[in-house]
Amino acid sequence: MKKFIALTATLSLLISCGSSDRGELVGVRGKQWRPEKPYGMTLIPGGAYIMGKSDDDLANVQDAPTKTVTVRSFYMDETEITNSEYRQFVEWVKDSTIRTRLAILADEMGQKPGGEGGIGEYAFKDQMVEGEEQSPYDKYMYDNYYSLGDGDDPYAGRKLNHQPKLIQDPQQYPDEYYVEVMDSMYLPASESYNGLRTMDVSKLKFKYSWMDIAAAAKDKSKNTRAKRSKYMIHEQVEVYPDTTVWIKDFSYSYNEPMHNDYFWHQAYGEYPVVGVTWGQAKAFCAWRTLYKNAYQKDKGRQEINSFRLPTEAEWEYAARGGLQSATFPWGGPYAKNDRGCFLANFKPNRGDYAADGALYTVEAQSFDPNEYNLYNMSGNVAEWTDSSYDAASYEYVSTMNPNAPDPSNRRKVTRGGSWKDVAYFLQVSTRDWEYADSARSYIGFRTVQDYMGTQNTGNQ
Repeated sequence: MKKFIALTATLSLLISCGSSDRGELVGVRGKQWRPEKPYGMTLIPGGAYIMGKSDDDLANVQDAPTKTVTVRSFYMDETEITNSEYRQFVEWVKDSTIRTRLAILADEMGQKPGGEGGIGEYAFKDQMVEGEEQSPYDKYMYDNYYSLGDGDDPYAGRKLNHQPKLIQDPQQYPDEYYVEVMDSMYLPASESYNGLRTMDVSKLKFKYSWMDIAAAAKDKSKNTRAKRSKYMIHEQVEVYPDTTVWIKDFSYSYNEPMHNDYFWHQAYGEYPVVGVTWGQAKAFCAWRTLYKNAYQKDKGRQEINSFRLPTEAEWEYAARGGLQSATFPWGGPYAKNDRGCFLANFKPNRGDYAADGALYTVEAQSFDPNEYNLYNMSGNVAEWTDSSYDAASYEYVSTMNPNAPDPSNRRKVTRGGSWKDVAYFLQVSTRDWEYADSARSYIGFRTVQDYMGTQNTGNQ
């Protein structure tokens, strides 16, 4: 052991002598890094603002007293997440679910890639074509991890083969095994009507893991490894939106066309997605991060930081668009401009939903954006935030990046009001909430990403 240490020290000395740093402390240098603005997002420069109600609290809720706070810079989606964007998530999960089932059945039947076009072409990537060899890394990982799985999933860690395209035409299915897998993805024929078989959307589940860093940081245990595993959270979420919300949210009302067409039909592709729970919105953020980082890795680029839901303070700061003490994103105090046109999609009069030009939602890029180029921060759909609702939270949260994330509190803050709300809920300071496992026809979301660096602030 002593000889090994001495040899290591000698090698380190030789490497230092042969380097170009001349023995100086220059730090570890990597590739030059520049911030890249994510597609469809805008940069919100950090700064301070007065959070809370500066106007009279007409509803007398008294849950938003004024408080000066500071938030860091972040990127935010210019629009609410649309049906088209969320469908990309659903289609990815569907594709992965089918490929996983094909790979598992191929494994059980002993089928491997061989160019014959059967289910073996969709086998796990560790099932190599005869004559090929695995790299030492892949062999080691398979022998010591992937082939063992875990307690809940014997196939955990095994990589899917995304190279062969999935075959959609039933008449072109390559073999009976492929037919069996595809048949398992649909509802039974007895539950179909009008000659159409419907996908069983309850099988479209997204699995991801995250670490509760805040809770782990407060743990005083000295066993770091045990502490880490203790706070690893594993989620499995059904991703398909609840389209029945259009009917359940409104008793004695005919909204079946929205239930039938709103999410999947391309006519509504650029409208905000609704019917998603807080948990589904969080899953979308995890998938978006995974999807982008897979591309970054493939191109040999540095991974990005995570997409996430905005905190309540970040949402309000962004909605104000740099205007201090404003009632609405456009200033206020009125919801009409000087020509008498409504400035947002909401319920302006008693039951007259269409007075603003829309009966339900409108396209996500409708009406004028605020000074941060954010559309529909008031109206259209209310938006999930990462914060838990506590009427007294403004009294105790920090003045720096305030947030109240309480996992035991299932009431999550929603902001901005929606197409079915009166103007009070459109005010940038109005707080509202919904249960995390509830889906509504008037609640959507948008995502944010932390800005890497501190030099960009709105106070410069």
